[in-house]
Amino acid sequence: MSPVQHPVSGPTLSFSLDEQMQIVKRELAESPARAGRTIVKEGALTVTLVAVKPGGELRPHKADGPITVQVLEGEIEVQSGGASRTLPVGTLVAFNSGIVHGVTSPRGGIFLLTVVNAA
Repeated sequence: MSPVQHPVSGPTLSFSLDEQMQIVKRELAESPARAGRTIVKEGALTVTLVAVKPGGELRPHKADGPITVQVLEGEIEVQSGGASRTLPVGTLVAFNSGIVHGVTSPRGGIFLLTVVNAA
């Protein structure tokens, strides 16, 4: 994941997701499997764009707080509880805290990850 190079906290933040996606795509071109760009990190809230190359993955892990994953481009597969779900563009999935999940992307994809960290 890349270092943050823009404001990620403050009373009001506004970003063009298209512009942020172009940045993460450039970073992905230089990465072996995935790239990420934190857009917001304020208190318990973190919002990150994650791009995955074809065949890339995020190994099974869990978050301390609830999360959402919204597919913005391509397609990803989410594994959880012994099942796998294919998520096309426009799909939103939510997980409660502590749920082990992983992500793969046979053809590549970009998703918006929102995490509410435990206090």
